[in-house]
Amino acid sequence: MTIERMGDSPRRREDARFVTGQGAYLDDLKFDRLTHAVVLRSPHAHALIRSIEVTVARRAPGVIAVLTAADAAIDGLKPLRPYAEANLQTGEPFAFAPQPLLAQDKVRFGGEPVAMVVAETLAHALDASELVVVDYETLPAVTTADAARAPDAPQLAAEIPGNVCLDWHTGDAAGADTAFATAAHVVSLTLDNHRIVMNPMEPRGGVGSFDATTGRYTLHVSSQNIHINRNFVARSLGVEPRDVRFVAPDVGGGFGAKNFAYVEHALILWAARRTGRPVKWIASRSEVFLSDHAARDMQAEASLALDAAGKFLALRVASVANLGAYMAGAGGGIQTYQYIHLQGSVYRIPSIALHVVAAVTNTAPIGVTRGPGFAEAINIIERLIDAAACRTGIDRAELRRRNMVPPDAMPMTNSFGFQVDSGHFAESLDVALARADAAGFPERQRRSEAHGLLRGLGFAYHIKATGGPPDENVDIRFETDGTVSLITGTQHIGQGHETTFPQILAHRLGIPNERIRLRQGDTDLIPAGGGHGSSRATYMGGTAIWRASDEIIAKGTALAADALEAAEADIRFEDGRFVVSGTDRAIGLQEIAVLGRAKGAPLDTFHGWKREHMTFPNGAHVVEVEIDRDTGRVELVRYTAVDDYGVLVNPMIAAGQAHGAMAQGSGQALLEHATYDPGSGQMMAGSFMDYALPRADDLPSFDLGFNGTPCMTNPLGVKGCGEAGAIAAFPAIANAILDALGPLGVQGFDGPASPAHIWQAMERAR
Repeated sequence: MTIERMGDSPRRREDARFVTGQGAYLDDLKFDRLTHAVVLRSPHAHALIRSIEVTVARRAPGVIAVLTAADAAIDGLKPLRPYAEANLQTGEPFAFAPQPLLAQDKVRFGGEPVAMVVAETLAHALDASELVVVDYETLPAVTTADAARAPDAPQLAAEIPGNVCLDWHTGDAAGADTAFATAAHVVSLTLDNHRIVMNPMEPRGGVGSFDATTGRYTLHVSSQNIHINRNFVARSLGVEPRDVRFVAPDVGGGFGAKNFAYVEHALILWAARRTGRPVKWIASRSEVFLSDHAARDMQAEASLALDAAGKFLALRVASVANLGAYMAGAGGGIQTYQYIHLQGSVYRIPSIALHVVAAVTNTAPIGVTRGPGFAEAINIIERLIDAAACRTGIDRAELRRRNMVPPDAMPMTNSFGFQVDSGHFAESLDVALARADAAGFPERQRRSEAHGLLRGLGFAYHIKATGGPPDENVDIRFETDGTVSLITGTQHIGQGHETTFPQILAHRLGIPNERIRLRQGDTDLIPAGGGHGSSRATYMGGTAIWRASDEIIAKGTALAADALEAAEADIRFEDGRFVVSGTDRAIGLQEIAVLGRAKGAPLDTFHGWKREHMTFPNGAHVVEVEIDRDTGRVELVRYTAVDDYGVLVNPMIAAGQAHGAMAQGSGQALLEHATYDPGSGQMMAGSFMDYALPRADDLPSFDLGFNGTPCMTNPLGVKGCGEAGAIAAFPAIANAILDALGPLGVQGFDGPASPAHIWQAMERAR
C-alpha cells in the first residue's frame, strides 16, 4: 500500500470507475415501481394564463397524475425564494417576486413550468403532455435589462416596480469625481459580458420518493449543493429540512447550473407524495437551454482615470445586470458581494465609484458559472487597461506593473475594505509573458501577415475570492475493517475529490490512500455542508480535514502514552506512528484506533468550522489569435497561463481543472451566446445547432505553469483552482483580437468573436 501525500500527482482513482461504465449517475439508478414525469413549459416568454384544461390528459393511457398550480395551492406548496433577499452590504431588501413551482396566472419566460404529467413511461407522459390545453393571452416581452427599464416596458411583477430589483450606488463617488476632473488621461468603454448557458454533460434531474410511514421525502438528484438546496426545497414543501433527504450520486458536471434549487426538485417530491410512487424527471437538452440557470449577461459603462505617468487614479463603473425572469439562486447576492469584492483587481486604485443595477426580463433566470461577479469585474478593468495603454502610449505590460500591488504591500486591502492575503502579481505576469515568448511575437506576426492573416497578442490578469458558503465539516471514522471513512459536507462533481481529499488525510495521518474511503453526497451522512461552488472544496473541506487530523493526533497521543507507558510530552507522531522520543518504541495509528475503540475512546472525529477569510487565486493568461481578413474568422493559436493556486494538493488535478476553465472561458469569448428574439422573447440558440460549445479543434494546446504563494488564511496554504481560466480567457482573447484589428481602426466589438461580429467590426472601421 502506498501513501500519496500533498504535492504528489497520483492518477484520479475515480476514473477507473467512470471509464469502465461503473459510474452511478441518475439514469443508472434502479427504483421499483418507477414513474416518469414530463414538465409542460410555456411556449411564450410573457403571457397571462386564462385557463388550463387537463381532463383529457388525465384520461390518457398510462397517466397517473397531471398536476397544476391549482393542485399545488390545495396542498399548500410555496414558491421558491432567492438565496439572498437583501443587499449583502447594506441590508436593503431587494425587490423580487418568488418563483412559483408552477405558473398560475402568468408566465414570465419561455420554458417556465406550467404543469407536470406523471405516467407509467416517459412516452406516455410525453403523449399526455400534448393533450394539456392552456389558453394564453400573450403580452409584450423584454429580453434586455435596458428594454426592461424603459418607461413603457411591460411589468413582470407588481412586486418589482419598473422591473428593477436593485439600484445601488457605492464606493467613493466624491474621490472619483475629483480624480477624473484632474486626470491627465481618461479612457471609457461600453462592454457587454454576454449571456451563456452551461450545458453540463449530465442534464439536471432527479428521482423523488415519499415514505408515508415516516413522512420523509428522498430526492436522488444531480446537484452540486445538496444541503442548502434541500433546505430551500423543504421550505417550498412546507416541511422541516430533516424531513427531506437529498442524495447526489456521481454528478456529470455542474459549472454553476446545478448550484441552486429549482422548482422541479420540489415538484418531483410533491408528485411522489401525490402518486405514492417514485417519480423520475431528467431534463432534455432543449429544457437545459430553456430553463437552466444561465450566466453572465451584464452590460457596463466604465471609465479609468490616470495621471501623466500612467498611475491609476480612479475607476467608475455603471453596470446593469439582467437577472432573467426571477431572482433565482444568488441573484442580487452576486451583484452586492462577488461583483464589488475585487473591483480594481490587483491594482492600486484609490477611488472606485460603482452604480449597480439589476433588472428582471422575460428570459431564463440567471444563476452562476465559473467566477460569477469576479469575471465581470476583471473583464472591465483588463479591457480598460489595454485601452489606456493605447491612449498613453505606455506598454500594456508596463502599465499593469506600475499599478500592481507589490509583494511587500501584502496583505492588500482594496478600496472596498476587502483584504487579499498573498500574491506576487507582477512576477506572475512577467513569468507568463516570458513563457509565452512575448518577445518573439513580432516575428510570428510577420509570418501570419505573409499568409494574409492578422495576428494579435493579448493578456489579462485575473483574481477571484474563493470560499463559497462559510460553513463546512468532516466526519472521520476508523472502521473495524481497518479502513477510514472520510465523510464530507462538500461533494465532487468531477473535480477529483476522491483522489485529493484522501491525499490530504494521508499526508496528515500517514494512512495508505487505499484505506481511505471518501463518502459524500447524502444529507443523512453528515448534518450540514456547503456543497461545491466558488472553488471552495479543497479550502473548506481540506481545512476541516486538517483540523480534524490535529484532534485525532491529540487523542491518539494520549492513548499511545498509556499503551507505551510513557509521558504524553515524550510522544511524537510521525509517518503514521506514535513514537517515544529517543527510543525505537512505537505504535501505529491503526493499532491505536483499535485500542481506542476497545476502551470506549475511539479516534472517530467530527470537525465543523466557519471561515473568516477567503482564498485568492490569481495569475496571468497570455493568448495569441489569427484573424482572416476576408471572413472575420478568429483562430486561437496560442494560450499560456501562469497561475497562483497556493500549495497544490495534486498538481495534475489542478492543471486539469485549469484547462477546463480555460476551455470554458475561450468558449464564451469565441463561440457561445444565448440569444433571444427581442420581439417575441423566444430563445434563438436553443440547441447545439445554434449554440456552439468549444471542441478540441477550436483550442490550442494549453501551456500552464504555476507560481504559487502559500495562502496565509488556511493551514494547507491552498487556493481554489477551478475558475481562473473562465475569468481570464474572455478579456485576454478580446484584447488579442483588438490588438490584431487595431491597425484597421477597430476599437471595439460585442462578443462572442464570431466571424460575423468580427467582419462587421472591420466593415464599420472601413
